[in-house]
Amino acid sequence: MKKNALTAVVLGSIAVLGLAACSPASESDASPSASAATDAVAVDPAADAAALEAIEWEEADGVPALTFDTPLTVTDIATRHVTDGDGEVIEEGQNVTLDYVVYSGTDASQIYSTFEAGTPEVVTMADGQVVEDLYDALIGQKVGTDLLYVYPDTSSEDGAAVVMAVTASSAVTPLERAEGTAVEPAEDLPTVTLDDDGMPSIDFSDAGKKPEELVIQPLIEGDGAKVQEGDQITVHYTGWIWKGDQFDSSWDRGAATSFTLASGSLIDGWVDGLAGQTVGSQVLLVIPPDLAYGDQESDTIPANSTLVFVVDILAAS
Repeated sequence: MKKNALTAVVLGSIAVLGLAACSPASESDASPSASAATDAVAVDPAADAAALEAIEWEEADGVPALTFDTPLTVTDIATRHVTDGDGEVIEEGQNVTLDYVVYSGTDASQIYSTFEAGTPEVVTMADGQVVEDLYDALIGQKVGTDLLYVYPDTSSEDGAAVVMAVTASSAVTPLERAEGTAVEPAEDLPTVTLDDDGMPSIDFSDAGKKPEELVIQPLIEGDGAKVQEGDQITVHYTGWIWKGDQFDSSWDRGAATSFTLASGSLIDGWVDGLAGQTVGSQVLLVIPPDLAYGDQESDTIPANSTLVFVVDILAAS
C-alpha cells in the first residue's frame, strides 16, 4: 500500500516530528505538560509557558506564520491554545486532520509545511494513537482551533526546540467496518470471506488467470461521500500476493490506518483503485506489478508480484 514501506503503520511526518510519538504519561493536568522529562534538564513548566507565550502567530491566506526570539528552548513538550475554532467539537475516537508549519527553534527558519506540501496529517483521538499532550490540547476543542506544539530537539547542538503551528482542519468519526449494499463480484476472482468482526480472508482456489490489468471490484457499496485523490482516508485492509501468502493487515495490528490518497506516497494501484469509491465501501483490488512495486522487492514482497487487497473505506475528508 505505502510506496516505500508497505508493512509499516502509516503515521507520516507527524510521527517523525514527534506528534504521534509515545511519551510517558503526565500526572499534571496543567499545560505545558510534563510528560517527557529527561535527567539532563529539569522540567520547568512556568519557563516553557513563558517561552510559548512570547511566540507571535500571524496568518496570510489562512497559513500561519510564527515569529520568536532565538534560540527558543523548552524543557519538555509544551502546548499553547492560540485561537478557538468555529466547527464541530472534537470528540474521542474521531480522526482529526491537522495542518501545520514546522520551525527551527535555533534560527526560526521554516522546516516543513503541510500547507505547501499539500499533505495534512490525520491523528486518531484515542489512547495509544496520539501523544497525550496533543490529545489533551485537542479534545473538546472545535474544528478550526489553532495551537502551538513545541518540544525539545535532542539533536540540536544549542538545545533549541522544534516549534509547530498546528491547525485542526477537520474531524470525522470513522466507521468500524465497511457497511452498505453487498455487490456480486465478477467470475474468476478470489473469494473473500468475512469473520464476525469484518476481517477478511481469501481463497484463490476458484480464481482464474492472473489479471494483467488493474481489477477494481466493489464487494460492499457504501453510501458515504465519494473518495477523491488527495483526500485523507481511513481504511482497514489486508494484502496478499496473488495465489500466495498474506503480507500485511491493519486488522492484525488492531487499528485502522489513515493516509493521504496521493500518487508518490502510495502505490498507483491504490490511488487508481480507491479514487471514486464511496465511504463505507469494501473494495477488492488486484494490482499488477507495474502499478505496485514493479521489478523491485519490498520487504516480504518479491519483485514482479501481483498484489491483492481487500480494503474497507471507513472515512474520508
